[in-house]
Amino acid sequence: MSVLLETLGFFLGTIGWGMLAVTLFNSYWRVSTVSGNVITTSTIFENLWQSCATDSTGVYNCWEFQSLLELPAYLQASRALMITALVLGFLGILGGMLGLQCTKVAEENPNVKSKMAVLAGCLFILAGICGMVTVSWYAANITRDFFNPLFVGTKYEIGPALYLGWSASLLVIMGGGFLFSSCKTRSPQERRYTYSYQAPKSGMTAPAKSPPQARRDSNTSSVGKYGKNAYV
Repeated sequence: MSVLLETLGFFLGTIGWGMLAVTLFNSYWRVSTVSGNVITTSTIFENLWQSCATDSTGVYNCWEFQSLLELPAYLQASRALMITALVLGFLGILGGMLGLQCTKVAEENPNVKSKMAVLAGCLFILAGICGMVTVSWYAANITRDFFNPLFVGTKYEIGPALYLGWSASLLVIMGGGFLFSSCKTRSPQERRYTYSYQAPKSGMTAPAKSPPQARRDSNTSSVGKYGKNAYV
């Protein structure tokens, strides 16, 4: 059962890590809202790296963010967290490949394999947390500006990439949890004790045997009892 749970956790973590990579480079992190606009001539959508605009004819132009220091603090932190999530997930995949019981690596040392599986599970969980924090923080800023009546800039809505990121982070966390829980603590080897054999001692001692007595012949004993006159 632990092998199946371990394998399932590894594949869930790997699939979630791939979805996180797709989320990072997806262009639809946030999309300009059409709420309150009667006529919409263009749509703006952005991610962590660039901003794109498309018109009603389907032509769109994209431009990358030029200066890192001009970006908002949450956007800079989101970049760092997403890259960290991908790095941790990649290390978790490597550790999982070494720690799986179905692989031949270090199969002669099960303790090392179990430790590698636990380490891979922890890395997957950390990667999922980083991805979840990034997506949630980015979505919180979108909703804050959307419901702020004093905000004068372009208002955005949550893009489909964020929903993909939430799903990916959840898969990575679940995979890491399965890997972590599949490792059972091994009981220490039973100690072997040697005992010196001793004869059981009884409270009652056996009675001492009397020395064997010489057997007396019946004829001899009868001769001794009667005199010689008795046989005349």
